[in-house]
Amino acid sequence: MAVALRQWRQVLPDADLDTIAVIGRINRCAALLQHAADTPLGRAGVNRSEYDILCALFRVGGELTPGRLARETFASGAAVTKRIKRLEDLGLVARRADERDRRVAHLSLTDSGSDLISRLLPEQLAYENGLLSGLPDDRERQLAELLAELLLLLEGRLGGMIG
Repeated sequence: MAVALRQWRQVLPDADLDTIAVIGRINRCAALLQHAADTPLGRAGVNRSEYDILCALFRVGGELTPGRLARETFASGAAVTKRIKRLEDLGLVARRADERDRRVAHLSLTDSGSDLISRLLPEQLAYENGLLSGLPDDRERQLAELLAELLLLLEGRLGGMIG
């Protein structure tokens, strides 16, 4: 990233490149975190998006509709549908049709899904804590606050739903 910024500064010496530095680094961090192969999630055979679905069902402790899951995980309805299908195929999520409106589904963790999250959550938290262990606690909190502020700004401008 530093090399790219130096190159941009040579090509565009008068340009404000701070946004390239911020967004470029956020994108690079996201890519590194998404593609880390030897993680608890990877070993468990689920990706981050599927893990987010499982965690939402786990922390609510009951059933959620796909629409509510989309809101809980900041994902589009189509993305949630795809993730739920895979999690059902893995035997981690169960679907129950609403008695009054058969078009409405209620989703919950299966016993296997609950067991997986109970085992995986502490492992994943330890892994993520290890990733950030080089940051002093106050800097980690400051980074979390700055990212929360950025997230609110972006959601206000771009909308909160992503796939």
